[in-house]
Amino acid sequence: MGIAAALTTALIGRPTELPADLLERYPELARATWRRGGLPVRVGGWCLGRASVSAITLWHTIWLAPNVSPSDELLLHELRHVDQFEASALFPLAYLWQSLRHGYVRNRFEVDARQYAARRVREP
Repeated sequence: MGIAAALTTALIGRPTELPADLLERYPELARATWRRGGLPVRVGGWCLGRASVSAITLWHTIWLAPNVSPSDELLLHELRHVDQFEASALFPLAYLWQSLRHGYVRNRFEVDARQYAARRVREP
């Protein structure tokens, strides 16, 4: 791998595809672009005092940490953030404000994403 390719991978990760059986169960997951690694998962982790987060969503792209084995719930949770980005151009600011006021766990967008994912996993 050349220097440019290594730098690109370090910054934006590499494209990844979800398993076919998972997409069959949850076809809506195909609406997002999926990547592994990159700077976004590290920056997300730094914001929470960790080396990395398991996943982070920015608009229609979801980055997964390099070594995470994502659960259905994690993937659906992140997909919900895609919906939140689509719902309002101000979502990034609203998310940041919620995090500052209520913390990560009580951020209303995180609560909504957790509830959505849990509900969707329970569906037949």
